[in-house]
Amino acid sequence: MATANSIDKKRQPSPMAAAGYFKVAIVVALVIGAGNWFYAAIQPPEPRPCGSEGGPPVTAPRIRLRDGRFLAYSETGVPKERARYKIIFCHGFGSSRLDGLRTSPELVEELGVYIVGYDRAGYAESDPNPRRSLRSEASDIAELADKLELGPRVYLVGFSLGCHAVWASIKYNPGRLAGAALLAPVINYRWPGFPKNLAEAAYNEQQLGDQWALRVSYYAPWLLHWWMKQSWLPSSTVIKGTTYLPNRLDAWIRDQSKSNGNSEKRLKLATQQGIQESFYRDMKVMFGKWEFDPMDLLQPSFPVHVWQGDEDGLVPVALQRYICGRLSWIDYHELAATGHYLSAVPGLSDTVLKTLLLLDPYSA
Repeated sequence: MATANSIDKKRQPSPMAAAGYFKVAIVVALVIGAGNWFYAAIQPPEPRPCGSEGGPPVTAPRIRLRDGRFLAYSETGVPKERARYKIIFCHGFGSSRLDGLRTSPELVEELGVYIVGYDRAGYAESDPNPRRSLRSEASDIAELADKLELGPRVYLVGFSLGCHAVWASIKYNPGRLAGAALLAPVINYRWPGFPKNLAEAAYNEQQLGDQWALRVSYYAPWLLHWWMKQSWLPSSTVIKGTTYLPNRLDAWIRDQSKSNGNSEKRLKLATQQGIQESFYRDMKVMFGKWEFDPMDLLQPSFPVHVWQGDEDGLVPVALQRYICGRLSWIDYHELAATGHYLSAVPGLSDTVLKTLLLLDPYSA
């Protein structure tokens, strides 16, 4: 008959089995620890809204939107009460309400133009929008026009990445627009309307880090904050300011902006509530999965113009030509020996203004 001691001995695991259990426990603990670390690493920090405790001060006029967010804006041109034309300007990547068309004061006064620039959600002094999307961008513009009492129709001008808000407004709020101008509009390489070989060829011309940044924005937007922080894999040269710019004026502007400190000042203002709320949300919306393809848009009842330089190092001219070829109702203006920073091209801002307003069938 087995004694109690012998039964206990049989139940006890062998030293080898105990060692195996210990190894499994260590592996499980390491996996859990790594998972916790990775989860913490990919979480962006909390935003620092302007006017909140510890946040930047509010210095600009702001409107309150229906969802409670504040939108900051800046007015230039003639007073809106006597303006013949009212324009809303959508700034680009890394910019703010203070960046816009460099029009001559004489022309603005002659035509009677009122221009309002605004900080897109999460930029400068506009509250972040955790649910930011193409539709929310269009809604912000419509609410801005309503709150400022700009009338039933406004003109919309966008630059670079800010043009996604223009496309969204054409899609969702066409009845609010009198005309639209897109200056060097950034494209999404994964818009379905592109021929695969054309989009792939343009995509592959980018630096490896930029290709990967766009992949993460599209396939794993939840990973973007961590990806842009890490330094051991290639990341975006656009964010770093090291993108190759084939146009000499573009390269000179970037170098000058860095050397005189203007680039740093603009970046500090644009991202003061958190780079994750401005730059990275821009990337998620612009380069993520779109709710529509601009090449499927129907012809609106107002004029739409696109200006594009043929030496743009940030927006492939071949893709821009294809878009405007598909959308025959767009007036496409291609500029020879011109790069991306169109506002710096002498006289171009005045040309944009006159073309958009004076050739408009809805003009006063």
